[in-house]
Amino acid sequence: QVQLAESGGGLVQAGGSLRLSCAASGNVISTNAMGWYRQAPGMQRELVATISSGESTNYAGSVKGRFTISRDNAKNTVYLQMNSLKAEDTAVYYCNTVPRNLFSWGRGTQVTVSS
Repeated sequence: QVQLAESGGGLVQAGGSLRLSCAASGNVISTNAMGWYRQAPGMQRELVATISSGESTNYAGSVKGRFTISRDNAKNTVYLQMNSLKAEDTAVYYCNTVPRNLFSWGRGTQVTVSS
């Protein structure tokens, strides 16, 4: 059973940056399209960024131009570089395959942006 482990979250002031990591326990990153999701309190989980196995990327309108998704297949890791953070980016961030979520959800990593 593949496990996903997100890390890198924290408390940051508005305008700051964070880099999130998602490490997979198996060699699955290179063969699957991956996505970063986030879930704010009381809200549904939303997809914010995707990267295909061919390195094509897509972003939700709310993060376009501020977030960058990337992957390191050798490390079985997907990253999310988040710049110019806003209070509305506060959420728990998760990764999984897209468009279908093939693996169990990890614990996520909390990102809190203070205004």
